[in-house]
Amino acid sequence: MNKSSQLKNRLVVLRAEMGWTQQDLADRVGVSRQTIASLEKNKYNPSLILAFEIAKEFKKDITEVFIYETEEGDN
Repeated sequence: MNKSSQLKNRLVVLRAEMGWTQQDLADRVGVSRQTIASLEKNKYNPSLILAFEIAKEFKKDITEVFIYETEEGDN
């Protein structure tokens, strides 16, 4: 059996709750707006440090921001 895994996030929802733009969050954690956009589209996985920094800005536990999912396959 093969396992596929995916890291999802709640960045769009959390940013909306805070009234922040992608640029606002990017400035707070020291990355580009493009990095935040890529994270939101699940095209990029953050470093562990960046994930903790983002969670800290939202005053959330990392598991409230990023969700690790695995799925078992038959291949």
